[in-house]
Amino acid sequence: MFEVKVDENGELLLNGRFDASQVEKAKKVFDAIDTSCTVNFKDLDYISSAGLGVLLGTQKRLTESGNALKLINMNKHIRDVFRYAGFDTIFDIE
Repeated sequence: MFEVKVDENGELLLNGRFDASQVEKAKKVFDAIDTSCTVNFKDLDYISSAGLGVLLGTQKRLTESGNALKLINMNKHIRDVFRYAGFDTIFDIE
């Protein structure tokens, strides 16, 4: 199961498994972002290449207007996925 919510501060909260079956649900939320935003990975267990693609597409679109995603609270496995993919140089990860 996967959930993506926007909290009262405008931070995106990811929960569960972000894989190809969840791309359409996630894209609805990420496509609505038009300014810099923090994405909290605290409750995310897994991300596939499809999930990475949604994040990358959003980052590219935001960068064109001088904005960006900031990614926080990744577990070690997900942080390793981002590092192996070279995404640690594309995103601000805390």
